[in-house]
Amino acid sequence: MQHDEMSFWDHLEELRWTLFRSILSLILFAVVFFAFMRGENGIFDSFIMAPTRGDFITYRLLCTVGSSFSFLSEFCDRAFRISIINIKLATQFFTHMTTSFWLALVCAFPYLTFEVWRFISPALYENEKRSVRWVFLFGTGMFFLGCAVGYFMVFPMTLRFLATYQISEAITEQVSLDSYMDNFLMLIFIMGIIFEMPLLSWLLSKLGLLHRGFFARYRRHAIVVLLILAALITPSGDPFTLSLVFIPLYALFELSAFFVKPAPKEVDEG
Repeated sequence: MQHDEMSFWDHLEELRWTLFRSILSLILFAVVFFAFMRGENGIFDSFIMAPTRGDFITYRLLCTVGSSFSFLSEFCDRAFRISIINIKLATQFFTHMTTSFWLALVCAFPYLTFEVWRFISPALYENEKRSVRWVFLFGTGMFFLGCAVGYFMVFPMTLRFLATYQISEAITEQVSLDSYMDNFLMLIFIMGIIFEMPLLSWLLSKLGLLHRGFFARYRRHAIVVLLILAALITPSGDPFTLSLVFIPLYALFELSAFFVKPAPKEVDEG
């Protein structure tokens, strides 16, 4: 630990500057995203609306992979397009603002974790600093990986199924901007949080609340639960798209088991 003890007011002052720098970084990122959001080649059209078009990279890859599978042929339709409508006067403006903020939050995530690290690091021993530094780096990487899986796999599959599903041909499918953005942000951020499962398991293991035996005991139950979760996320029903979601989720389960310590009895027996 540091030899110079900080007073309560010193800690409060440091916290104030940490919050100030964090909020300032969010504002700066949000301003940049706000400035480049609109336009034909802007962030909204080229990135956020990309899954609504048949030339989205995931659809093109599935079309290439699915050349031998008839149930994937639908992804080869380049004319595919989902129409997004707006029915409220101010929705587009507020969507512009809120989307800029959420993208800023994602991109500023590494800097925000660095600020948290800088605030707590003076109170740690050197060996603790090495462990916590690794935890922050791993957690940040897993969060971005989860968001990428959500954007390139989970959200497009869910969107494509739900937007094309018809209970009656008398109903014209039109997706509202609010509905699209709610699902876009929810699924991507949920996947980012789900990918923090190994980190959460590691923390629970450090606290003595979780042991490796738990994963061995409930592995079969976890497979069933993860299959159900994958089916809910991608309700299209074909095994290929189901596996696209199930395999990463199951890999997270096994990775979590790897980071968890064995139970005391398991250590003794070993």
